[in-house]
Amino acid sequence: MPASRIARKPFADRAGEPLARERMLHGAEVRDVLAWVRLLVDPQDAAAVVRALARAPIELRQVHLARVIALARRRKLDLVAGCAAALESPQIPPEARERIERFVALHAHAEAALEDNGAEAFMHGLIESLSAPRKPLLAPAQAERRRAGLRRLESLTSEFVRADPHASADQLARHLAAIAIEAAPPAEEPSGTAEAGAGDRLQAMFELLREEVLDSAVRIGGRLSELRLDTELDVAHGVVRYLELIKLAAVLQRDPDYDLRAAIDDLNARLLASTTALEREIFQTSALDDLLIEAQATERDPSAGQAGATPARERRSSGLGPLGLGDAEELSLGPFLPRKGHGLALSASDVVTYRSCPLRYKFARVLRIPTEQTLHQRFGIVVHQVLERYHAAELAGLEDLFALFDAGWRRAGLGERPAELALRERGYDALRRYHARLEREPGTPVWFERSFNFRLGRHHIRGRVDRVDRLGEEDGSGSDAGRAREGSDAAADRFELIDYKTSRAKPPAALCEDIQLSLYALAAREDWGLESVRLAYHYVLDDRKVEVPCGPDGPDAVRETVLEVGDGILAQRFQATPSRETCAMCDYRITCPVAEA
Repeated sequence: MPASRIARKPFADRAGEPLARERMLHGAEVRDVLAWVRLLVDPQDAAAVVRALARAPIELRQVHLARVIALARRRKLDLVAGCAAALESPQIPPEARERIERFVALHAHAEAALEDNGAEAFMHGLIESLSAPRKPLLAPAQAERRRAGLRRLESLTSEFVRADPHASADQLARHLAAIAIEAAPPAEEPSGTAEAGAGDRLQAMFELLREEVLDSAVRIGGRLSELRLDTELDVAHGVVRYLELIKLAAVLQRDPDYDLRAAIDDLNARLLASTTALEREIFQTSALDDLLIEAQATERDPSAGQAGATPARERRSSGLGPLGLGDAEELSLGPFLPRKGHGLALSASDVVTYRSCPLRYKFARVLRIPTEQTLHQRFGIVVHQVLERYHAAELAGLEDLFALFDAGWRRAGLGERPAELALRERGYDALRRYHARLEREPGTPVWFERSFNFRLGRHHIRGRVDRVDRLGEEDGSGSDAGRAREGSDAAADRFELIDYKTSRAKPPAALCEDIQLSLYALAAREDWGLESVRLAYHYVLDDRKVEVPCGPDGPDAVRETVLEVGDGILAQRFQATPSRETCAMCDYRITCPVAEA
């Protein structure tokens, strides 16, 4: 993918003060505008294009969004060009083609405004284009909050123009696009959520759902005068949202002594009696029931809202997300799941990604939204390839390591900018220490990038282990490497599975629940017949090898986790589970509804 054309640092005003105000960039409407700004500056910014397609005024359904992304990837196009190509594809139904035509027309209009208009006129016009002419139904305070966000964005534009009166609309767009990338704060669950009672959480959910119902009513009502092929589906979703609001209101007013599950079952039966077949299908795939039950569980056990809440979260989908990428329509993504036979094709990375955030898994593995590799990711790939080729060629000298590194550096398109040169020096230093460690360690490297493939339940697990060292027999004594290469007596020896990392080293305590290496240990037993293994991460840049304990149950402990992940993916439970560590590394913040909280 071509390098991004977005400047990575916000411009500063003449006094050297940044013009960006990070907290001005919150709110769904503001992020909608910023997504359009980003895609106008850089059509390769797929996450921004996805948000623009999913949100008003386009609102492309995710099954059609997945088809557009697949078509663009197949033809090696950016998503903007992919939308134009999708208009001629027989795989895109007429109702989706209508929405895509709307996107293409709006993009052409905004692109022309970017070239012809001044900075302030461009921003005002873009905001007007994305705001449908409709009368808001929200409470005055809520409507004012929405308008205030867009006013702050326009004031940010005015600041930029005052700092540079001759600035063009394109310069403004690049400035705002850079802010949207650099200033996007890691999403984090609001403090105090676990401590709040179920009543407080239910009231907050009620207010959120009420706002969403009113907003959807405005959208759907505005379209009834249009000749559309998906009007029935729009109305059905709106009706179901209203029924959910009634159900939530009834739960809030129920007798506290009445069992919540029984109350929900009774309410569902009453509400379903008045629905059409299509509304019933949408209603029965809603996530609201699980959200209500989890709120009650949190009240009884506050720890359930923290670490212990993970299983509950994995049983539901994010039905209340305002982006339109997490509702009952999830079930339309079945054809895009990575199926193999009756199960899934999964890797250790898939399992880790889903457990850290199922919504991120959906963006990356199901919708397959393209992302641009960062400098550090490209550097990490180079280091991995250098070490693999060094061992595969059975080289021994430090000069050989450096030569492979130089060749890999050029092949990856890395150059001599200051950040790249700093990484290059770190790479030389890391390889020098890696070579010294290799000479003093007792183990003998015998396999490199060794692949595995085995069945776990109905799923197929596949992957590669960076390096496998023979440690000798159970007493740890050395052994001839040739025997391991031929596979003889392998079961009698002990091996160490090593995964290279170019990130910061983690202490052993932070790896006690590690899934990746535990899955490798299971693969070594199931596919290679190795019963006794040690596990370790080798943090190449820090020259640290951190051993990961297998745990008291050994590789079997990870089996249940993998099966739960597989079941969650097949059921299309793709809720967001925000945390500072996960969100800080996420490429999909502009697309994620949680970042708007």
